[in-house]
Amino acid sequence: MPPGLDNLRHIVVLMMENRSFDHMLGCLKAVDSRIDGITDQLSNPDAKGAAVKPQPLAEFQGQLEPDPDHHFPAVDLQIFGGDTSPGRVANMQGFVKSYFNQQRDVKHSQKIMYYFAQDQLPVLTTLALEFAVFNRWFASIPGPTICNRAFAHYGTSFGRVDMNLLYVGEPFKSIYDRLINAHPKHTAKLYYYDTASSTMEITNLLQNQPELFGTYQQFLRDCSKGTLPDYSFVEPNYSDHDSDIGAEAANDQHPDHNVQSGELFIASVYNAIKQNPDLWKSTALLVVYDEHGGIYDHVVPPACPQDQFTAPPNDTGTGTEFKFDRLGVRVPAILISPWIPKGTVIDRTFDHASIPATITKFFLGDYSPRSPRETNADIFIEPNVAPVDAARNVLSLDKMRTDCPDFDV
Repeated sequence: MPPGLDNLRHIVVLMMENRSFDHMLGCLKAVDSRIDGITDQLSNPDAKGAAVKPQPLAEFQGQLEPDPDHHFPAVDLQIFGGDTSPGRVANMQGFVKSYFNQQRDVKHSQKIMYYFAQDQLPVLTTLALEFAVFNRWFASIPGPTICNRAFAHYGTSFGRVDMNLLYVGEPFKSIYDRLINAHPKHTAKLYYYDTASSTMEITNLLQNQPELFGTYQQFLRDCSKGTLPDYSFVEPNYSDHDSDIGAEAANDQHPDHNVQSGELFIASVYNAIKQNPDLWKSTALLVVYDEHGGIYDHVVPPACPQDQFTAPPNDTGTGTEFKFDRLGVRVPAILISPWIPKGTVIDRTFDHASIPATITKFFLGDYSPRSPRETNADIFIEPNVAPVDAARNVLSLDKMRTDCPDFDV
């Protein structure tokens, strides 16, 4: 195998909250034309029919209030512009209309088109330019957080398009169960921030297996000591709260939490891995967002092979069923490793089902049963790459880079 794959022992996923690709990384089109970001040709109509163009006026906090609607009916409006006809075509023209519905304020609704300038997000944009940025990583469904995060853990949401937490007793095992029950056994852990901001999936994933869980402080210790498991899923702090060490600010970047706090958190995860030379050499870190949070993106979500589950019309809130046969809105995603060439841009299509699909293939090879959505999802780290498929190996360098960035946090 190429040395990057030969050295790879750990895969870490950091999943942030509710921001779209154009909102966070769209500015990078001006830096690298291969990145599918903001152009002058893009716009959305407001409630009066005026064309609203994206502008680099996003603020760290205080701008997206109320929280933009990202439940299934609202996302349907955002993607299809309000067209409900049988032959409708996605056009990404309903974002301003959707935000207007929440406050009935034309000027305020236009803020859904705002995006961040490059220098506002020095951590995220630097990582995107220094390592591998995905042009086409989409939320798994056009809906809210919990069902999208379920795809990252299970490769499906078992037919749910809402914020229902209970997936216990469903037919497919989580990626954590697969790894710890494998022969030979692998290690896996979900690191939630702290006890006051614990994982939203703890009801489903715990199931008498407390060894699957650790706090963020334990993640830092495991990185320092070199005891990180084979697979780690890291969650941010979802709420402002007091802790034993003082006040903790939410750093998940969910509107309207402070985006800068999230920047610092992303940098701290990166630093924890990079500051242990052996771990840095043997780890790939994926930074990704669970869904777009109702914020503008211009890329039409593609169709995909349908799942074996169907959400009925009453659950979708649109009057029609959903067969899980198209993806949600595009989100930021970056793969980080010292074995990745600087400035890598990946154009293949991925969604959160690619996470368990990749982890399963890399550590276990084949595994069944799995959902149709997962088995059809592309994988972002290809083990045992044959020469004919060498272009699929993102960790392609013959020697480790020595020019990777450092962040002072």
